[in-house]
Amino acid sequence: MTTFLLVHGAWHSGQCWERVVPLLEADGHRVLAPSLTGFGDKAHLLGPEVGLDTHVDDVAGLIEAGQLTDVVLVGHSYGGLVISAVANRLPDRIARLVFLDAMVPEDGETAVDIHPMTKNLIDLAVDGWRVPPLPEQPAPVGLFGVTDPADAAWLRTLLSDQPVNCFVQPVRLDNPALPAVPRLHIHCVGEQPKDITRRPVPAGEPVRELPTGHDCMITMPAELAGLLTEAAQLSDAASSTSVRAAKPVAPGTTSS
Repeated sequence: MTTFLLVHGAWHSGQCWERVVPLLEADGHRVLAPSLTGFGDKAHLLGPEVGLDTHVDDVAGLIEAGQLTDVVLVGHSYGGLVISAVANRLPDRIARLVFLDAMVPEDGETAVDIHPMTKNLIDLAVDGWRVPPLPEQPAPVGLFGVTDPADAAWLRTLLSDQPVNCFVQPVRLDNPALPAVPRLHIHCVGEQPKDITRRPVPAGEPVRELPTGHDCMITMPAELAGLLTEAAQLSDAASSTSVRAAKPVAPGTTSS
């Protein structure tokens, strides 16, 4: 049994994982998919003081309170900042980091450093601190990569404004034990907004691809669950080599 801790991205809630969680649980894994402060069942806590540091405390506190070890920590999009900082704080508790179409920071960076277009969103913040979700675009971009009308309608019910502090607080990655935590990158290679670019993955870190839009947990939950299960099974030795030769988990899924 593996313990997965799934961290959602900006504007979303933990409910966005509801199609993936039962698939992992059916394979005997333990899965936690909390909503971060200000979202989902914690929406009433949203305020200008909420930021990246708050969300790092959320996830690190959950690990410590549950005495969790050997956690596969998955961060989607903005969640990549959160899981990086959590692993810096608790490297001995983390078996692997999985960056799911995520921001992958260096020490001291913010979301604005990684995606400069975020500054444009901040400039339009409501009341100076509330950043509304990205607008839905025509297919094939859709709403965070979701183009099915029913799925997009459901997704809209999950979205909340994001506090500016989430995008401007820096990530601290200064723990000398952090580089020893294995990492896996899963890239969604469907249509994306043209002002978002992905940084190259450091040499030797394994990469997988899903041929879908950004919110792959909604559009390709079975394929994503397969990749997460594979991530849990990867050995430390495998984490230092490319997974180009590994068998794709589904037709159309490729390695990068």
